[in-house]
Amino acid sequence: MTVHAHPELTKNQALVFGSLSDAGGPLTAYAILDLLRENGFRAPLQVYRALDKLVEYGMVHRLESLNAFVACSHKGCSDHGTAAFAICEQCGDVIEFAPSEAINLLNAWTQAEGFKLSGATIELRGTCKHCSSQG
Repeated sequence: MTVHAHPELTKNQALVFGSLSDAGGPLTAYAILDLLRENGFRAPLQVYRALDKLVEYGMVHRLESLNAFVACSHKGCSDHGTAAFAICEQCGDVIEFAPSEAINLLNAWTQAEGFKLSGATIELRGTCKHCSSQG
């Protein structure tokens, strides 16, 4: 298992991040727990605590519609607090992308409304190019 170095990560956080990075796609907290049982993980709370910090660091994103987590593949997400994902409903592929225009519009709206944005995750659900061409 790959464990990525980050100066602020605890051992548990590094293990959780490594399992997500190696997965190459979204995992639920319980799937992570199953992967890390041999590393001493016994309770979901251990995984959730690590995930909370990794989300706070901008290294991991929570996909609400899948109730799962994914390692960040786009540098700079923590800078603007917004991540965007296209989720294929057929094959389950998840593609992270940076929607600069959408982020600019969201920032303009929040400033105009005086809304203090702490973060946003945009999830697009549909069919990927590969699955669309199969039909």
